[in-house]
Amino acid sequence: MQHILKNPIIPGFYPDPSICRVGEDFYLVCSSFELCPGIPLFHSKDLANWEQLCYVMTPENGFHVEKNSGVGGVMAPTIRYRKGTFYIINCNFSDRGNFIVTATDPAGPWSEPHWLTDVPGIDASIFFDQDDKCYIMGTGNVWPDGKGGMRQGIWAAEYDIDHFRLAGEPAALWGGAMAGVASPEAPHIYHIGDWYYLLIAEGGTEQYHSATIARSQSVLGPYEGFRGNPVLTVRHMGHKALIQNAGHADLVELPDGSWYAVFLASRLIGSVSKNLGRETYIVPVEWEEEWPLFSPQTGKVEWEYPAPASLPWTEYGSAAGSGNASEKGIAPGQDGRPKKDAFADGDLDLAWSFWGKPVRPFWEFTHPGIALSCLPQALAEPIQPMSMDAQEHSDKNYASFLARRRRQPHCRFGAKMCFTPEGKESAGIAIVQAMNHQLHLELAREDGRTFVQLVLFTSDFEVPPYLPGFCSVTNRRILASKPWEGSEIVLEMELDQNSYRFSCGMDEEHMELLCEADGALINPEKVGCMTGEVMGIFATANGSESSNRAHFAWTQYQDL
Repeated sequence: MQHILKNPIIPGFYPDPSICRVGEDFYLVCSSFELCPGIPLFHSKDLANWEQLCYVMTPENGFHVEKNSGVGGVMAPTIRYRKGTFYIINCNFSDRGNFIVTATDPAGPWSEPHWLTDVPGIDASIFFDQDDKCYIMGTGNVWPDGKGGMRQGIWAAEYDIDHFRLAGEPAALWGGAMAGVASPEAPHIYHIGDWYYLLIAEGGTEQYHSATIARSQSVLGPYEGFRGNPVLTVRHMGHKALIQNAGHADLVELPDGSWYAVFLASRLIGSVSKNLGRETYIVPVEWEEEWPLFSPQTGKVEWEYPAPASLPWTEYGSAAGSGNASEKGIAPGQDGRPKKDAFADGDLDLAWSFWGKPVRPFWEFTHPGIALSCLPQALAEPIQPMSMDAQEHSDKNYASFLARRRRQPHCRFGAKMCFTPEGKESAGIAIVQAMNHQLHLELAREDGRTFVQLVLFTSDFEVPPYLPGFCSVTNRRILASKPWEGSEIVLEMELDQNSYRFSCGMDEEHMELLCEADGALINPEKVGCMTGEVMGIFATANGSESSNRAHFAWTQYQDL
């Protein structure tokens, strides 16, 4: 039987992949932005089937992240291995910038952050050479722009990994394959044969994203770009291609000497939007004249490739849709239907995330079920400009919201809730994209009566929150509403491409459609779909103090 690699190998909002191999095991990490815990870590034996082992960054090892725009927090991690220790380097825009964490077991525990006060810029990466020397690299204004100034490029320096400090002067390595290219970033160095190869992303993470490569016979350069660049892109396929935004790659060698690359790309949903965000893909790589060929023969990202015959095939308990990635936790029942998550174990499995680090618990397990407190903070609060050197930690920049990623174009999420709203309070289920683009199916109170309603939030802004001059206006509009008697309700959303159907009922057998909405309404393309949709359960007092809670007997997610 011929096994296959199905793209995306990790579906849903799992961008910026970095990979390393230790013996017969592959480990992969992704960005998590403002979600907590942070940096999901996956394991595989065959590059096709992936199981999440842990989150690298948790409140227990000093992780802090704040709810804001959705596009802040932690992004672009690199994972590497050296002499029994795993290293992950990353940048946290909700805290003190660049850091390294270590572990001897990839499943954890991971160390507290070693803050890199002498490492500037974004997308820092590390490289261990064959002589055991360590180098650190990143992105900054280090490359001549031809006009007497400097523009963004890649730099590197020798690094003292034992004491977490620079051991040499930074050297400018490369400015990218195209003159004046936008956003040369995400550098990785590899020592292969007689050459050092520098693989980077350039063009920005949107339509013109790509991966390009250069090489040198010295780790600190000078580097010569490949005349066949870019080695990976789909920008020439146009805006209607079903796979978009490919780039930000990392190479890995198999035990048999063959090579693959993991990278991010986005699926075009309903021909108009990228609501799933950026996902993790894979292509085979061959070497020709000492340069890499990504996806040889076709040169484009394919939906499927033959799985490496040299690797054992390992299927985990819950393969998810077109990708073979699974999360520990909820697996499909034997009848093909997903099991309801009633939180009976008194714990949150790896499918769930918070938005922002909760300073105080807002949830309580009720055996079965879970109760969420109506905190003053709402899901759609005014967006603040991103600070690249945040130092002060707020105790309010999180929401009473348990979220999980949307993983496929067609899926369903629902919950059974018991809630009696008072004053400004509301609770229910929500689907959340970046920049306050959200849809809430909720119970709320108006003029002394309880209503079930679908509320749309969007925002207007000219520049992203990480650029100077950012300001935004959040808009709120009720799309549908009807009176509701009693406090018990089953809420459900079914997302099919960009057709979103919201239903409610007293129980699962008596569901009625409340409203249909266009998913493209919550696609903030102006920030490049850096994140993807998450959906979950929430409760809020919308700015007021409250002791009220919403009780959820169960939730249910299903890819269709």
